[in-house]
Amino acid sequence: MNGAFEDPLQPFFDRQGVVVLDGGLATELERRGARLDGPLWSAKVLAEAPELIEQVHYDYFAAGADVATTATYQASFEGFAAQGIGRRRAAELMRSAVGLARQARDRFWEDADRRRGRNRPLVAGSAGSYGAYLADGSEFTGNFDLSVAELVDFHRPRVELLADSGVDLIAFETIPCAGEAEAIVRLLDQIEAPPAWISFSCNSPEGVCHGERFADCVALAQDSDRVLAVGINCSPPRLIDDLLRAARSRTTKHLLCYPNSGEKWDAVARGWRPGEDAIDWPGESVRWYESGARLIGGCCRTTPERIAEIAAVMRGL
Repeated sequence: MNGAFEDPLQPFFDRQGVVVLDGGLATELERRGARLDGPLWSAKVLAEAPELIEQVHYDYFAAGADVATTATYQASFEGFAAQGIGRRRAAELMRSAVGLARQARDRFWEDADRRRGRNRPLVAGSAGSYGAYLADGSEFTGNFDLSVAELVDFHRPRVELLADSGVDLIAFETIPCAGEAEAIVRLLDQIEAPPAWISFSCNSPEGVCHGERFADCVALAQDSDRVLAVGINCSPPRLIDDLLRAARSRTTKHLLCYPNSGEKWDAVARGWRPGEDAIDWPGESVRWYESGARLIGGCCRTTPERIAEIAAVMRGL
């Protein structure tokens, strides 16, 4: 159904060979005082403190990020409805998330000094896993009993809304299983939408969280013209190098990685537990680049300061 399109990532590769992604949005909002209790997570802040979301996007651009990922990861019509928010208001909130990212980009781009040596940043519409809507940690297990067709139906309305709101890309994030990846590829072949990336949650050097081999999951998107990049997000940094190497023989897509800080999410206590020792983000980013990643950033518990470190070393390669 989709026709030809221009690859929005290519100008960045042409200029600097890499795309620097942003860092954690929800956890950065929380660090700045936002309350993320409840199943809507960062989507809750869309109604309560939109100016804070816009500022976080801006700060990531200023740190060197080439992409802002919208505050829609845990936003869905079903999730809003469960909190008593009707479909019309839910759509307004999701569109506002795109507007905030675009507003931050425009504000950043108005400064000629900021523009020097940079491409105009992109806005990626975040579409979290079905498990994120459940708000029970299922995006880190894949233990949800839906068919591929049912998962297509779940993702369709939100992705169509994001596409209509002016995003440059769709970011399918924290996908824990092969079935959901198959649903995403099928959906992208059915609708008019911008190109996308698919990033998986992984819990071993070979596998996604549900247990399938990561390399096999990556291969599911190989024949889709709409998927530009595949990779890993919100997974421990120590796994990234092996996962990237495993993927290289199964895809010609761009590889991406934006791991979390190494801490572990406790879905029951709804908090972070200590994980890995301190991460050498500049050094690890170079390793990930050498292992094939061309889109590199951070996920939960990473900050603009971490993205600035990544950007500095990536643009110095």
